[in-house]
Amino acid sequence: MHSNLITGGVLVMGNYFNPEIETMEREDLDALVEERIRYTVSYAYENSPFYSKWFRKNGIRPSDIRSHEDLRELPIITGETVRENQPPERDDFEFRCAPLEDIYTIHETSGTSGRPKSFFLTWGDWQRYAEKYARSFVSQGFERGDRVVVCASYGMNVGANTMTLAAQKIGMTIIPEGKCTFPVRIIESYRPTGIVASIFKLLRLARRMKEQGLDPRESSIRRLVAGGESFAPESREYVEEVWGVEVYNTYGSTEGTMCGECHIKEGLHVPEDLVHLDVYDPAMRDFVDDGECGRIVLTTLLPVGEKTGTLLLNYDTEDTTVVISRDRCKCGRTHMRIMNPEREAETFWVAGHPFNRVDVEAAVFQRENMDYLTGEYEAFLYGDEDEGPITMRVSLECEDPENCAMDIVRENFIRAFFKYKRELYEAYTEGIFEILFNFTGPGELEFYRVKGRPKRIVDRR
Repeated sequence: MHSNLITGGVLVMGNYFNPEIETMEREDLDALVEERIRYTVSYAYENSPFYSKWFRKNGIRPSDIRSHEDLRELPIITGETVRENQPPERDDFEFRCAPLEDIYTIHETSGTSGRPKSFFLTWGDWQRYAEKYARSFVSQGFERGDRVVVCASYGMNVGANTMTLAAQKIGMTIIPEGKCTFPVRIIESYRPTGIVASIFKLLRLARRMKEQGLDPRESSIRRLVAGGESFAPESREYVEEVWGVEVYNTYGSTEGTMCGECHIKEGLHVPEDLVHLDVYDPAMRDFVDDGECGRIVLTTLLPVGEKTGTLLLNYDTEDTTVVISRDRCKCGRTHMRIMNPEREAETFWVAGHPFNRVDVEAAVFQRENMDYLTGEYEAFLYGDEDEGPITMRVSLECEDPENCAMDIVRENFIRAFFKYKRELYEAYTEGIFEILFNFTGPGELEFYRVKGRPKRIVDRR
């Protein structure tokens, strides 16, 4: 039996924020998605200066786009397309598709992959963004009365503000710190039940708490939400050990993805009624089947009759994932599940073979290593394949460098890093690729001296 709760005019039923939508049968969900595809495409043509010209330029009639398969036939656009259609390249913002008097807030992306992209949100957009996060929070066990510290920027990005609005819909209390460097007394005074932060912020906070005599495992925290960057399963497991609670994954962006992991932790649920997510292989210029890795392509899905400030069709996020399943999850939700996305910009190629930052992180966070390491690391790539070997220098922060079992850490790292990379391991054994290790004390890594979000791997080739 479900216990029903009315908050802010919204029915929260058991472990679902919107049970009718979240548990909708696949056939009905697909029909709803296709209805919204048709309306969204029509809205784009009628209200977006960019798409009005884009449809005509590509000889596409909006009325011909009626299904998931039709949407796949449209050209793919990129972040650079958005940048090229806003000031200073254009006099106005070509992707804005609502009058300025209907715009509630204006936002920019972080700009980590280039000049920031501008996004315009109506109040309706905010309601839909918040619903996505509210579904995620509830699926992770959050409920009315929870108190959550948000360690995400309240600036031009949408994430922290979206979580705050989602909390209002559920009946949660938000402690809007913005950063995880807040005083430990916040934990002691307000007894929060959850924290939203990146894996490394949660580890640093736990170390500060221990230094001040507060064991994270004995604190008021009941669950954690990791967001802001992709992470390795090994690093999540270590954070869970340090805090003694479950860590749940989220994936969001200013563009509007907002996928969340439920308490079953078998992939992130995509809010398919509000975001159309597909996966394609950029090398083949075609979409891949479920179970195959590729780039995430998203489309804003607009409920019939609604307005939006910025709309994207077949937008290449430059992140990679795998569709795990479209079957009903053990939690009861029917929306498809994807693997934890990774940034394409954090994939590096050596001797024709790729690896991602997350692969390096997984090798660092081998459990035996964590008896000696803090988890903080950085890596640098050097060399020219035409002239000699490619070198990756991995710097690892030790709790106590003089008592660090460096040989054990090296062996564990090498074994884990090459476990699923046979071709890359062959390049390593042949001397084409080499890995050097540098062990430092706390606070001695290079990125501590650099402002902003640290780059864990720097390609200096």
